Amino acid sequence: MEKNESTLREQKLQELQKWKEHGFKYPNNFKPAFFSNDLDSMKTDEFEPSKKLKMAGRIIMKRDFGKSVFFHLLDTYGKFQVYGNKDSTESFDWFRDLDVGDIIGVTGYPFVTKTGEKTLHAETFELLTKNLHPLPEKWHGLHDAETRFRHRYLDLISNYENREVFRKRAQIIKCIRNFLDQKGFLEVETPILTNIKAGANARPFITRHNALGCNFYLRIALELPLKKLVVGGFDKVYEIGKNFRNEGIDRKHNPEFTMLEFYWAYATFEDLMELTEDLLEYICKEVFQRFEFQFEDKSFSIKKPFRRLSMEECLYEYAGIERSVNLRELDNLKKIAKDNQIELLNPSDWGFCIQQLFEELVEDKLVQPTFVTHHPYSVSPLARRNDEDPEITDRFELYIAGLEIANAFSELNDPIDQVDRFQRQLDLKNKQDEEAQEIDWDFIQALEVGLPPTAGEGIGIDRLCMLLLGLNSIREVVLFPQLRPHE
Repeated sequence: MEKNESTLREQKLQELQKWKEHGFKYPNNFKPAFFSNDLDSMKTDEFEPSKKLKMAGRIIMKRDFGKSVFFHLLDTYGKFQVYGNKDSTESFDWFRDLDVGDIIGVTGYPFVTKTGEKTLHAETFELLTKNLHPLPEKWHGLHDAETRFRHRYLDLISNYENREVFRKRAQIIKCIRNFLDQKGFLEVETPILTNIKAGANARPFITRHNALGCNFYLRIALELPLKKLVVGGFDKVYEIGKNFRNEGIDRKHNPEFTMLEFYWAYATFEDLMELTEDLLEYICKEVFQRFEFQFEDKSFSIKKPFRRLSMEECLYEYAGIERSVNLRELDNLKKIAKDNQIELLNPSDWGFCIQQLFEELVEDKLVQPTFVTHHPYSVSPLARRNDEDPEITDRFELYIAGLEIANAFSELNDPIDQVDRFQRQLDLKNKQDEEAQEIDWDFIQALEVGLPPTAGEGIGIDRLCMLLLGLNSIREVVLFPQLRPHE
C-alpha cells in the first residue's frame, strides 16, 4: 500500500536530519555557469573530459542501477540528464541517496550516452535544497486542474512545459510596452485604492482605510485617473495594471485581472482601430513569428485590415434578421427576443435591448478580428455621442474568435453631458443596481478644466494571452488565479 503524504514527509524529515549530521546547511554559494539550453546547443565534437561544466537543477527523475545512477534535472530552461558512478563520482553513496525533488549543484564533463542523449558526467555534487514534500505523480505530470492552479509551483515543476505560457505572456506585455513607447506614449501608474466606484459598471471589492476612517474600493477600471492626466497635459498615456471586480469566476473572468488602457489626445476611435491593428500585428510578429492562430475550434488571422461592422449591422448579418426589420423600434427587438427565447433584462431601454441581443445572437460568431462599432448611447456612459446619430456613440469593441478583446471610444469631454449620464447611472444604483457607477466629482471638475478631444482604449491582457496561446481558460494564463480557500 502506498504511503500517505504525512508518512512520506516524516521520512523526508528524517533524511534531512541525516544530511544535516553529514554537514548540510542549505548552502548559498553555488553559482551555475551552464544551463540545459547550453548543453542542448553544444556540438558533440566539443565533448571531452577536460571541459568542466557547472550546472544546477531539481531532480525530477531517478534511475538507480546500484553502481551507477541517472538523474533528470530541471533548471530554468528545461531538462537535462546527469550521470554518476561509484568509480568517478565523489561521495557516490550520498549521490545515490539523493531524492526526486531535491535541488543539487553538479560539476563534471559532458558526454553522449549510448542512446544519443547529451549528459553531464558528475564528478562532484552538492545538495542545495532538500525536498520535504513528495512531487505529484512522480515525473508523469500533474493533471488535476484544482491542484495545478492552487499549487502553481508544483505545476511548473511537474508540467514544466507550462512555463512557456508565462514566458510568452511576459513577452506579449513587453511587446505592448515597446510598441506604445515607440509611438510616444508615456507609461504611468495610478492608484489601486480609490474612494469612489467609477470607471465601469461593476461590483467592487471594499476595504477599510483605518487611518482615514473610511471605506475604500479596489479599482474596477483605470479610465478616469488616466483621463485626468490627459487634462493635465500628457497627450499620450498608458497603464498596464490590475483591476478588481467582485463578480463571478468562469473561463473568461477572474476577479483580479490585468488591463492595458491608453489615451490619445487629438485622436478619434477610428485612429485607435488602426493603432490596434498595428499593435496586434506587432505582437504576433515579435512573439510568435506568425499571424495564423487557433482558439478552440476556430481559426483566425491577425492581419489588417480587420473587419468593421456596426452593432446593428452585425445583427442583420449574423442573427438572420431581415433587413426590412427596423432595429430602432423597441417592439421589433422584443419580438426578436421572444422568437429566440431570450428574456430581456431591461426591456424598456432600446440600447440595453440591442446590446443583449448582440451578446446572445452574434458575439460567439465573430471569429475573424472584427471591430463592432457604434454602440448605443445608453450603455456607453463615457463615450462621445455620434454627431449624425445621437442614439449611438463613437465606440468599438474588438472581437476575435468570439472573445471581446478590446473596448474603445472617442471620449465624452462635455462636462454637462457627463454629469447627466452619471446621474442616470446614480438613478440605476438607487434602483438596487449594484454595478452602476457613482459620480466622480473630481473627474467632472477635470472635464470642466478641459479635456481635449481624446480617444481611449482598454485591452484585456489575460484574454489576449488566452487567445494567442490557444488556451480555453483564463486560469491557464494567470499564475495564481483566485480559488475558494481550503477549509
